[in-house]
Amino acid sequence: MAVRDVKPTRSELLGVKKKIAISRSGHKLLKMKRDGLILEFFNILDSAREMRDTLAKQYAAAQESIAIASAVEGSFSVKSASFALTKHPEIELESRNLMGVVVPQIRANSIKTPVDERGYGLIGTSPYINDAAKAYEELVESIIRAAEIETSMKKLLDEIEKTKRRVNALEFKVTPELQEAERFIELRLEEMERENTFRLKRIKDKGERNDHK
Repeated sequence: MAVRDVKPTRSELLGVKKKIAISRSGHKLLKMKRDGLILEFFNILDSAREMRDTLAKQYAAAQESIAIASAVEGSFSVKSASFALTKHPEIELESRNLMGVVVPQIRANSIKTPVDERGYGLIGTSPYINDAAKAYEELVESIIRAAEIETSMKKLLDEIEKTKRRVNALEFKVTPELQEAERFIELRLEEMERENTFRLKRIKDKGERNDHK
């Protein structure tokens, strides 16, 4: 269809202007959301870095403790003590809302166990086994916390990427296309107005010539 055959209306122009306003408003809100998500991500990133350092230290300490316990008590005694544990960790997975993103919240029970509830007798075991048990309990607690932080980071990063794509789509595709449509309609309406003015003038001139005959 030829461009001159397209006859937009003032109503269509107002509709396009409204869409542009909505697009700009959405773009502004999404940029604010993106910036907020990035800020939260870097806050959690700091916690993740600290947690990774903590995990490395705790793992080294636990390995050292179990090595000492095995050397003093023997590996068989250490394994027997571990099998004697009657309580087992319980994990509860919940969620919380962070800037519109659902992130996990992990609750763990029965990670740390009192010495008298570990299942092995206090008599006949050395403090080295207790130290090793305590070191690994602390390590497991940190691993659970690290899992929560790492998963939250991944979900935030996914949402940041999704929001960035929407921001870019509005900024570089949707809004420019709407603005182009707005310019086209305005130019076409102006052209139609000039054509109508010219046509009315011709009718008026023809009428005046007829009157003089």
